[in-house]
Amino acid sequence: MKQVARTLALLALMSFWGGSVASAQVSIGIQIGPPPPPPVVYAPPPPPAQDFLWVQGYWYPVGNHYKWHEGYWTRSPYVGAYWVAPRYEGGRFYAGYWEGNHGRVDHDHRWDHDKDRDDHHHKGHKDRN
Repeated sequence: MKQVARTLALLALMSFWGGSVASAQVSIGIQIGPPPPPPVVYAPPPPPAQDFLWVQGYWYPVGNHYKWHEGYWTRSPYVGAYWVAPRYEGGRFYAGYWEGNHGRVDHDHRWDHDKDRDDHHHKGHKDRN
């Protein structure tokens, strides 16, 4: 009888945790020291095409310092996605990401070295995510 009671208690506890975890949102920040310098402000160049969106430049952590990421024109990872800019808040850095009705897509700095990244996406390839 004790085994049945333990099993029921464990199942109830797992059900409670599962419901709480499923609805929880997690945000991870990186703490590396003093805040980055102010953003570099400039007017963006003209877009390469009508469906491109401007991502404003920002500082991001690399090791124990910040590196400037130039602003750039890009296509969103899916129709309706919008850019949530990175931020430095409470001594922590929170990376930028794409958000929308199809979920979150994290920015991958390797994309910045792929000259064809937007062409791949435009042709239907899924290798950007």
